[in-house]
Amino acid sequence: MIIIMNSETTDEQIAGVVNKLKEFGLESNVSRGIERTVIGAIGDETKADKELLQALSGVEDVIRVMKPYKIVARSYHKEDTVIDIGGVKLGGKQIQVIGGPCSVETQTQMDAAAEGVAAAGCRLMRGGAFKPRTSPYSFQGTGVEGLEMFRKAASKSNLPIVTELMDVRMLDTFLEHDVDVIQIGTRNMQNFDLLKEVGRTHKPVILKRGMSATISEWLMAAEYIAAGGNHNIIFCERGVRSFETYYRNMLDVTAIPVLKKETHLPVIVDPSHAGGKAWMVPALARAAVAAGADGLLVEMHPTPCEAWCDADQALDPQELKVLMGQLGGIAQAIGRSI
Repeated sequence: MIIIMNSETTDEQIAGVVNKLKEFGLESNVSRGIERTVIGAIGDETKADKELLQALSGVEDVIRVMKPYKIVARSYHKEDTVIDIGGVKLGGKQIQVIGGPCSVETQTQMDAAAEGVAAAGCRLMRGGAFKPRTSPYSFQGTGVEGLEMFRKAASKSNLPIVTELMDVRMLDTFLEHDVDVIQIGTRNMQNFDLLKEVGRTHKPVILKRGMSATISEWLMAAEYIAAGGNHNIIFCERGVRSFETYYRNMLDVTAIPVLKKETHLPVIVDPSHAGGKAWMVPALARAAVAAGADGLLVEMHPTPCEAWCDADQALDPQELKVLMGQLGGIAQAIGRSI
């Protein structure tokens, strides 16, 4: 059960609801968002009197939610959530393509990448300053210096930035460098301490699906963030591990409509990590848009053959521009735009 408090609720009113839930034998989770405070009832909610709770001071609405994920559930918020990222709307009629290199390498590379992303018509830029790699001997990213290079390059083209947070100890550094969107990578989808900490911020968060995570596990991971008060969550399907070895990961296109049914939050797709080869990316990107994705996370490098990380899956600037044109046609056919 979810109890939505009005915008001017007081601590005394919140305490009143919490105490009433205790009388019903239920625990409480108080999630304080920017606009609303939400109280989640934990336990057998059939014991609670909805009408009595509705009558309590400061209560705006009471919603019964029988699923284990509550705040992220469609039943909590019937309309699609639109997230504002530095003036760029993600989750509405306009599909957003987030372009950029796998990793931040040099200032020259990032400047050229930002120019290419903007020229293609993308409104947001991605880039990894900290890189989770399978091998400890692989390039691990340029760190804080990379964040600085990224911000400098993206600012020239007025592009909000998306970058991955791996360590909770770096969260303050991310906030100090004004990262616009924090990405939680596939390997950290169930790093619950990390999810709780980003839940205490109000920065938009892209939550990538774990390599073998079920839809329910993915939704529950998002609930950890939402329970902390941060409801600016974006799901990112990036392919799941399967028996097939021809391509890097199996893109689960079915997850897009399933998530759109189960949650009100935006859903985007990473076709680059799914296919693992640049020639696959356009086809997977087109399929994702046709299936209802709200955005794409596409790797683009100024000179892919020189990339320090995942060179095989990066488009070049011209390829990204061509892809944007193709996606525009598909978006128009389903009543949306790029």
